[in-house]
Amino acid sequence: MEDQAIQTVLIVDDQAGMRTQLAMVLEDSYRVVLASSRKEALAKLEKEKIDVVISDLHMPPAESEITEGLAVLEGVRQHNPMLPVIVVTGDDDRKAACEVAQRSAFAPLYKPATPQELAVFEVELSILVRNAARRHELDTEILALRDQLRLLKEGESRVVGSSPALQRIKDQARTVAETSATILITGESGTGKEVLARYVHNVSPRADKPFIACNIAALPETLVESELFGHEKGAFTGASTRREGRFELADKGTLFLDEIGELTPAMQVKLLRVLQERQFERLGGKQMLTVDIRVIAATNRNLEEMVENGQFRADLYYRLNIVNLELPPLRSRQNDIPILAVHFAKKAAEKHGKIPPTLTRAFEEKLIHYRWPGNIRELENVIERAVVISGASQLDIDSLPAKILNQPEAAATAPGAVPHLIEETLPEDMTFDSAITDFKRNLVRLALRESGGSRSEAARRLNISRQYLHRLINELKIEG
Repeated sequence: MEDQAIQTVLIVDDQAGMRTQLAMVLEDSYRVVLASSRKEALAKLEKEKIDVVISDLHMPPAESEITEGLAVLEGVRQHNPMLPVIVVTGDDDRKAACEVAQRSAFAPLYKPATPQELAVFEVELSILVRNAARRHELDTEILALRDQLRLLKEGESRVVGSSPALQRIKDQARTVAETSATILITGESGTGKEVLARYVHNVSPRADKPFIACNIAALPETLVESELFGHEKGAFTGASTRREGRFELADKGTLFLDEIGELTPAMQVKLLRVLQERQFERLGGKQMLTVDIRVIAATNRNLEEMVENGQFRADLYYRLNIVNLELPPLRSRQNDIPILAVHFAKKAAEKHGKIPPTLTRAFEEKLIHYRWPGNIRELENVIERAVVISGASQLDIDSLPAKILNQPEAAATAPGAVPHLIEETLPEDMTFDSAITDFKRNLVRLALRESGGSRSEAARRLNISRQYLHRLINELKIEG
């Protein structure tokens, strides 16, 4: 067992005799640093790692409105608010004692007036310093544990990848995390919407408060209200006790509502009211409850189209869509696929007690050229399967499923190149206008196919507005 590190005590007193006397009491248990003035003390704080400060209350030159001892205390607070300060005084000034108590967690220690009081003073000093040093040690450990927890949370919610599209989303997420604005995360199933929501929470000022997730699609329709808002005892058959809902549990933190497009019309009305007023009642209750939360909603459905079709309330959509973070599908992040594969291989290896494997180039190539309809979730499952069935230190294509091995090789297209969409020879009945129409139709179809049917992603790939894409789809009579 290693020896515990010796803690350091800084003694500040203008009288050399008092400095020596205090040092003699403490030097057997602590490393002692001496200073004769506030200026020297603050300089020592900049250079030394100090655990406890002991300061005389009255010292020259008393340039401020308060005593030099209190000025030392204030200087220490500015340097490190957690550093304990013990103030020693030679008088019985109650006003000064009161000021010390207000500024420090430790009561002032009075200098001995007689030789008989010296022994008591030394015992009191030893006890006070020991308690202060222990408190500083515990506070430092708590801070370190909080930092570790923060890093652990960030690791769990780490948005893995370096593609420009993903980096843009991460930048937006960090910016909006500083506010309490409601966020709507959109994207195909499996693109990592909950991971992004946790990332927003963990880099926000609410990071040390609860993150409560609720998947609307996973709840029976009859239980959604109770799950979100809680219920009182006897509110319905089986409600034997009072239960807090997700909104209460997330107070001061973040509530993540996944698959928000699955809400019934009745629940949409109730959710809208809560978002507007931040107040609600438990099911069967009469007390109005108020919460302070950030709401992050997510969906893989097209809420704009649902609004147009009357399936989703427009006012709720606009209330949720204060900030929209749209996650791109994995197939449009090809550079991130090897990075994610390595990340998931390490994660799976730790889970199953294996050494993290490396990936062969052939293995990576097969992953890159696969379309990934299930996005990141599908990739993680494929990698975990490969780690489990492979006994080698390197993952090769023999550990991949047939659907990936048997995929047709994608034709390489240079960045920015226009795909080949019309015949090399002109048909006899072709006109300029019909050729342009056919080209537009094929281009839109290709963009939709490459985007897995996502109109938002197709519009982004074509560098046109979503509204213009809708118009083209209708004008060109493109199905799907």
